Amino acid sequence: MAEYTKVALDAMGGDNAPDCNVAGAIRAVKDNDRLMVYLVGREAEIRASLERCAATEGTDYDKERIIITDAPDVIENAEPPVMAIRKKKDSSIVRAMNMVKDGMCDAYVSAGSTGATLVGGQVIVGRLKGVERAPLAPLIPTKNGIALIVDCGANVDARPSMLVQFAKMGSIYMKNIIGIANPRVAIVNIGAEEEKGNALVKEAFPMLKACPEINFTGSIEARDVVEGGADVVVCDAFVGNVLLKTLEGTGNVLMTKLKEALMSSVRSKIGALLIKPALKATLKKFDASEYGGAPMLGLNGLVVKTHGSSTPKEIRNTLIQCVQFKEQNISEKIKAVIE
Repeated sequence: MAEYTKVALDAMGGDNAPDCNVAGAIRAVKDNDRLMVYLVGREAEIRASLERCAATEGTDYDKERIIITDAPDVIENAEPPVMAIRKKKDSSIVRAMNMVKDGMCDAYVSAGSTGATLVGGQVIVGRLKGVERAPLAPLIPTKNGIALIVDCGANVDARPSMLVQFAKMGSIYMKNIIGIANPRVAIVNIGAEEEKGNALVKEAFPMLKACPEINFTGSIEARDVVEGGADVVVCDAFVGNVLLKTLEGTGNVLMTKLKEALMSSVRSKIGALLIKPALKATLKKFDASEYGGAPMLGLNGLVVKTHGSSTPKEIRNTLIQCVQFKEQNISEKIKAVIE
């Protein structure tokens, strides 16, 4: 019997739950035979969703690798995360997190409450020994490929020593998951000069420069992130979240304006038909859902947060991403470097 990567999926999390999550799980187990998914949430709703999705996604998947775990409560996005984690022990998020903590599952995935996922990752799954804080680390498309932003949402107030750990963990992830032999690490700054920056950046810069475990290339300005100027982009979560949301917003506006321009006249519509194949291939490279969710690095188990508006494709890619994370022993490699 194959050794499966077991993932606890918060079936009730996200704007399109549970159907989106269930459909993503069906696609994932069909496409990867080393994956087992536990759908955690309200059992009756999940069973009904499985019937609906099986009709549209096809029934030729191993049904023994999709298991329902009942969790009657749901943590909503508007709820205070710390209080919700404490009070709603039977929620899909808490049940799924405990499955990772107890060793029943290797990973947790959710498109639900970001706050509850971040809190649960820290207090339920727990940090590896020596890790100060666990950063949220999404992959973003760039001109030359992809880059990892560490941190984008977990630690809005960071210490310099934390940024050094973020750089180490991000380098391990990019080397083993993406296959970049010697990832370039840069710290987000308002200029390329070493003497620039706020107090955090000025103090962290020489520590990063002196760190032998990383390939530190210096400062990087926001405009150079999308140019592919670094493979690992280090910052506190306040800066990282602003950077990420600005990129997402800019991309959405550009797509909207491009569609308007292509549909504005008969001539432009004819041109749109001619360039459609090339345009589709190019835009696919800038589709964030192709790269799965954002892992929290440095925990005792894998915790991955996906967009609240995730599609079945993004859920599918995130679940398969968990298989690679486990098989590459990312947590053990991080533990070895940090300790």
